[in-house]
Amino acid sequence: MRHIPQFLIAAPTSGSGKTTVSRGLMALLTQKGLAVQPFKCGPDYIDTKYHTAVCGRASVNLDTFMASGEHVRELYARRAASADACIVEGMMGMFDGYDRDRGSSAEIARLLQLPVVLVVDAKSAAYSMAPLLSGFIHFCPEIRIAGVIFNRVGSPRHYEMLREVCDEVGVACLGYLPKTKALEQESRYLGLDFSRSEGTDAIGTLTGLLEQYVDWKLLLEKTALPLREMRGKGQDRVGGRKPGGLRISVARNEESFSFIYEEHLEILREMGSVSFFDPEKDVPISRDIDLLYLPGGYPEKHSVTLAGARQVKESVREYIESGGRTLAECGGLIYLSYAIGYDKREHEGGGSGFDRMAGVFPFYISNESAYRKLTLGYRSFDYKGQRLRGHEFHYTQFGKPGTAPDDNRKELYMPPTVAQVYNAKGQPVSTPVFRYKNTIASYTHLYWGETDLMKLFE
Repeated sequence: MRHIPQFLIAAPTSGSGKTTVSRGLMALLTQKGLAVQPFKCGPDYIDTKYHTAVCGRASVNLDTFMASGEHVRELYARRAASADACIVEGMMGMFDGYDRDRGSSAEIARLLQLPVVLVVDAKSAAYSMAPLLSGFIHFCPEIRIAGVIFNRVGSPRHYEMLREVCDEVGVACLGYLPKTKALEQESRYLGLDFSRSEGTDAIGTLTGLLEQYVDWKLLLEKTALPLREMRGKGQDRVGGRKPGGLRISVARNEESFSFIYEEHLEILREMGSVSFFDPEKDVPISRDIDLLYLPGGYPEKHSVTLAGARQVKESVREYIESGGRTLAECGGLIYLSYAIGYDKREHEGGGSGFDRMAGVFPFYISNESAYRKLTLGYRSFDYKGQRLRGHEFHYTQFGKPGTAPDDNRKELYMPPTVAQVYNAKGQPVSTPVFRYKNTIASYTHLYWGETDLMKLFE
């Protein structure tokens, strides 16, 4: 059985530097000639873009709310099989989940039996690290802390004090990153700004610092584990449908339609031939397709361009009106609305506006400052005999019903929902799910790794 380095990078809290260390180690080990398979705990789409950019291998999400433990194990084993090393980036604090530690990085580490590399922000602290590290080492005996990497270390003397702490509490000190402005990243929304160089900013500086200050060879040695065997081949992922028979079109570009789980693309490729189109480019889609997938992203940032691409909007609307199967998630829902309304645009020249979208649904989406608010959390609902799970994350909201601001003859309203949506604790939320002909749309980003996708359109 082949042994390779496999570990999960976690931290006591968000903002400790785990994304920086994860991305840097992925890049460093890739530069050393290893085939590094990246993973991300949770539903995040943005960190995975960084991973893919530096590893040259698609990063895969591991989420124990949206998928069963068996599915997560199988998914990990399948991707790890062809790798020389596996790095899983955690989320939030190590034990922070949707219900205590359920769904947390710690749960993923236990499930996959992965050692943890703990990234600790050591700014303005020295011996106070002792009780913190001792707590993480002993809190959950099922999880092995393979070592610690300190971030924002002020000086070599500061690091020496931290190393002594590790010796005292009995954990390997793997090194550190010095405090430097070169590694500061601009933030956008809940993640890093992925519109800048696909996450490669400062990567040379970062890998140089890690090679100089982190004992990466010791890290690889301490995290080498036998590869897990796959228990199945994933045939059930297409719900028993014969693979290869469907023609599938997927909206995809750099930002407005960019939130796509890698596993979804694999499933679609099993179901048939997959082609991509960019709704910002005014090229009509073919009506000779069996499924249209409109994933999430930030269409509100590109509303002027999307509004101007009239031919592609018309072709999408005609396909849907003719009964074509369509799944629209968050950004896809926004694109199928009547319009996006603004009081002040942040992009594409600024100013107020009411930018027409595809007009399939009779409501508009408000990006007006008075109504913008973060809506965030896990979601689940039952539909067509299946339990669907996903994640909701957006700032835009549904606009007020009434006469369309740009057309006194057009009445806008909210259609009824076809399912009651619940949060992670089973409490009902107001997020609607719309069904129009063979189109299913919601603000929820669904995860359908274990879903019979075509059954939803019955």
